[in-house]
Amino acid sequence: MSLRAKRSNLVRRKTRLPRPAESGSRNDNNAGKKDTAVLGIGNPLMSDEGIGIHLIRKLSEHQDKFPSVEFIDAGTGGMNVLHLIANRKKVIIIDCVKMGNKPGTIKRFEPADVQTVKKMMHFSLHEADILRIIELSRQLGECPDQIVIFGIEPESLELGQKLSITLSGKIDAYSADILKELC
Repeated sequence: MSLRAKRSNLVRRKTRLPRPAESGSRNDNNAGKKDTAVLGIGNPLMSDEGIGIHLIRKLSEHQDKFPSVEFIDAGTGGMNVLHLIANRKKVIIIDCVKMGNKPGTIKRFEPADVQTVKKMMHFSLHEADILRIIELSRQLGECPDQIVIFGIEPESLELGQKLSITLSGKIDAYSADILKELC
């Protein structure tokens, strides 16, 4: 059998999967996922860059008060975030964001409120721009109904697993702000 014949057999057996818009409900591909997710994004090996991860650990202590919320350590983000946010009703993203503000400043915004200025280095498959991932989610018909981003201005991006004194001193205040978003 030639390669061409094998290829044509594969094409004949190919099954077309339903697209998200064709499925019966928005959550058909969402079995076991909770309607709301809080994602902490960051690199905990680069001090304040890991603020999202540190906050997810803190927020997870409140899981019993929010049974319909999934608290997720999303690591350094990347394209995996696309799957983590798919078909949710609400997503809250927590990340270190250089905004030109005083270190430790927390800002709440929605994707439409900002534009990216991130320069992609293309050194890693995990590298991605969160706003581009959200746009891709929209194009796929899987975008959450509401997305809120909490950006925290870093003081230090040096190698190290500890947050700067400025950010570590505000963990409880950051948690309170984010928990208010869930009420």
